[in-house]
Amino acid sequence: MKRRLFLSALAVLAVCSSCTKKKVQEADTQIPVRVTPVKSSTVHRQLSYSANLEAFERVYFAPTLAGTRIKKIYVEVGDRVSKGQLLVEMDATSYMQQEIQFKNIELEYNRAVKLMETGSISQQNYDKAVTQYEVAKTALQNLKENTRMVAPFNGVVTGKFMEDGELYSGGAFGGATKPSIISIEQISPMKAYVAIAENYYNEIKKGMKVELESEVYKGRTFEGRVNIVYPTINPQSRTFQVELLFDNKDEALRPGMYGTININVGEAEAVVVQSISVLKVQGSNDRYLFVIRDGKAKRISVSVLNRYEDKVEVKALDDVLNEGDMLVCAGQARLVDGSEVNIVTE
Repeated sequence: MKRRLFLSALAVLAVCSSCTKKKVQEADTQIPVRVTPVKSSTVHRQLSYSANLEAFERVYFAPTLAGTRIKKIYVEVGDRVSKGQLLVEMDATSYMQQEIQFKNIELEYNRAVKLMETGSISQQNYDKAVTQYEVAKTALQNLKENTRMVAPFNGVVTGKFMEDGELYSGGAFGGATKPSIISIEQISPMKAYVAIAENYYNEIKKGMKVELESEVYKGRTFEGRVNIVYPTINPQSRTFQVELLFDNKDEALRPGMYGTININVGEAEAVVVQSISVLKVQGSNDRYLFVIRDGKAKRISVSVLNRYEDKVEVKALDDVLNEGDMLVCAGQARLVDGSEVNIVTE
């Protein structure tokens, strides 16, 4: 009887030992993680982009015909100019010759007009005189604009590439990026371009207010507005281009300045998680996180929309993030899709 009891005890111990061993093995295969519930919250969405400022308009001045001598340049780099102000004067020999020819053609035109009134000229000869007059008038005006170059807007001289007396040959000299004698830029207003993610296309409207911050003027904010929303999406970057305008009445901003542009797109319900919960695929910009489903890790690809200090707003790409899902916030570096986990609560 004692022997039977002893054998039964051994059997029980063997079973218990087997169970314990199985539990230990299971524990060894489970990855310890900490979790936190996924919650949606109301966020104030503000898009931030870095951009270089550009002049609203830029004009390079050069005559149409090469081989013309520069008579006088009336401005220097940094000078402010007004619309209609004379900037460059070229040798006027060609202009004066054209002017003499035009006066002769104008006399013929006036004579043809009087003869037409009395019916003393054929329609064909009258039309010929009118055509010659219009062509000569246009040519003279064009030559005048190339002889006496005036500012088309209020601006600043940003480049002077030649000097008085030089022969303009039609090439780019003196650091000019285009064949030109001088260049001027309109810096009030200023503009900038940003590329915005396509999911915000319906939220960006013409006239929407924006703000600019510059390291040059710390603590100061420049107000601007959306001027143009380009109608196409870049298929490679999945973004669309937007042109922004800044009045710059005091001309504090200058072309080439670097700044951060903030665009407020309102409030919305969004999923915001700790930034440490989101992992990045090495060698790419793809991001993902893990949630626990049926005791296993489920990998979900996400895009990061906005950052809020130590948190980020995410959007699931290949699955759904449900409120209440248990998000892995520690230990996720060891996980792969389908890993068994042991949720640590302490």
